[in-house]
Amino acid sequence: MSTAYIVVTLVGAAMAAFSAGSVFFHAKWVVQPLADYRVPRPWWPWLGTAKAAGAAGLVVGLFVPVIGVLAGVGLVLYFAGAVITVFRARWYSHLPFPLVYAAPVVGSLALAFAA
Repeated sequence: MSTAYIVVTLVGAAMAAFSAGSVFFHAKWVVQPLADYRVPRPWWPWLGTAKAAGAAGLVVGLFVPVIGVLAGVGLVLYFAGAVITVFRARWYSHLPFPLVYAAPVVGSLALAFAA
């Protein structure tokens, strides 16, 4: 296991956990766009839980690699769904935001497969 893999994985987990916490604590800069994208409010806790589970899975994956891969794939799918949601809402200027959160997860997966 390389140092780069550990660092990128922990950065991805921290970013996913931060994003989950922002939903759980209803940070205005997160929940206002969710409302603007017409994401139903009852979904918000589930979306936060999915990100939190993905973050935890990435950390656990440092010790149990298959869990990390599954968590990484789940987060990539989550953020791909976020990109689609933003695109469908026609907020094209917001497209980079889910991609920024997905980038370290993709990097973690790439480093995991390269090892």
